[in-house]
Amino acid sequence: MTLLQTLGLFVITALAEIVGCYLPWLVLRQDKSVWLLLPAALSLALFAWLLSLHPTAAGRVYAAYGGVYIGVALAWLWLVDGIRPTQWDLVGSGVALLGMAIILFAPRNT
Repeated sequence: MTLLQTLGLFVITALAEIVGCYLPWLVLRQDKSVWLLLPAALSLALFAWLLSLHPTAAGRVYAAYGGVYIGVALAWLWLVDGIRPTQWDLVGSGVALLGMAIILFAPRNT
């Protein structure tokens, strides 16, 4: 899997997780229709399936995914919630993405 494919899969995975959590948040915090829980459950199932597509050990995938998730969550904050991330948000996301890159792309003796 190429670098761009891996990152793209992580981004799609993060979006599935965020949608799967955001829809119940709308139900619980903004009194939206309980029917939003159905696409939320489907989105979370999609999230779990997408995680299984990564070609490395599950624990390593989860650790690396966390860095990408932070970046995608900040993009969601800006694009969906309308709140621009702060400089510190961006620095923190950069540190997390650097950690993700070290975990995922380090040479392995396997």
